[in-house]
Amino acid sequence: MISAVIHTYNEEKNIERCLSSLAWVDERIIIDMGSTDRTCDKAQQFKAKIFSHPYTGFVEPARNFGLSKAKGDWIFIIDADEEIPKNLANRLLVETQKSSYDYYRIARKNIIFGKWIKHTGWWPDYQVRFFRRGAVSWTEKIHGVPLTKGQGIDIEVSGDMHLIHYHYQGLDQYINRMNRYTTISSKDLFVSNYRFKKVQLFEMPIREFINRYFIWEGYKDGIHGLALSLLQSFSELITYLKLWELENFIEEKITLAETEKIFSKESRSIQHWLINCLLQQPHNLFEEMYWRLKRKLNFHG
Repeated sequence: MISAVIHTYNEEKNIERCLSSLAWVDERIIIDMGSTDRTCDKAQQFKAKIFSHPYTGFVEPARNFGLSKAKGDWIFIIDADEEIPKNLANRLLVETQKSSYDYYRIARKNIIFGKWIKHTGWWPDYQVRFFRRGAVSWTEKIHGVPLTKGQGIDIEVSGDMHLIHYHYQGLDQYINRMNRYTTISSKDLFVSNYRFKKVQLFEMPIREFINRYFIWEGYKDGIHGLALSLLQSFSELITYLKLWELENFIEEKITLAETEKIFSKESRSIQHWLINCLLQQPHNLFEEMYWRLKRKLNFHG
C-alpha cells in the first residue's frame, strides 16, 4: 500500500493538479493548516482523507503529523504546488516491488516567475520524498534536512524523472513567503543563542549572492538568475536584521574606515568569482592572459 501525504494552506489553485497526478497511490492524506478557501472542498472530490493541523508557517511539523496518519507501507511526500509525471510514478511503483532501498531522493524541476530555473541552486534540487514507513522523518525546524534510516538512492535525472514544482509565480508571493520564512529563521537563530554581529549585514547577503550567481551558475539563467540571486541575498539580509530586532536593536558603532574595509574585502571576493566564471567562457589566448593577470592582482589587493 502506498500513501501520499500533502500539506495544505489555501491551495485551491494547485490542489486539483497535484491530486490528479496521484491516481497511482492507494491513499491520499491531506494535512490542512486552516485553509480559508476551497482547498478542502476540492480535495474531498478526490476522496482524500483530511486532517487538521495548527498553522506553523512552514511544512515540517505537518509532514511528521501526516506520517502518523498514513497507513501505507510506502510513503510519498508531495507539496500542493507540485505534480508527479506518470513515468516517474510508474518507476516508483516498480521500485516497491523489487527494491532493497529504504528511501529515494527525487529531483525537482522548479518553475519560478514562469521559467524552469536550471541553475541558481534550484536544479536538480534533490528531495527525499519516497520511502518505506519508518525510514524518514523531519526535524521541527524550517527547511530542516530529513532524518533517514537505512539505505537510500537518487533517482537518476533523465526524461521526466523529476517532480514539477510550480514555485514562486510572482514577486508578491515571493516577498510574502520571504517575510514569513525570515521571521522563523531569525527566531531559530535567536533561541540557538546565535547573536547578531554587524559584519553579518555585509557577509551573509554577499555570500548568498556569490553562491547563487557564480558558484551555482545563476548567470546562466539570465535575468531570472540575477533577480533570484539578488532576492535570495536580500532574504539573508532581512534574516539578520530581524535577529538584530530580536535583540532590541542593540546599538553598535561602525566607522567609515570599518565599512570601507568590509566593502573592499567583499568586493574582492565578488571580483574573484566573476573572473573565475569569465575564464570558463570561450576566449582567445590574449583574453585568458588578461583575466588571469587581473585575478592575480585582485588576489593581492
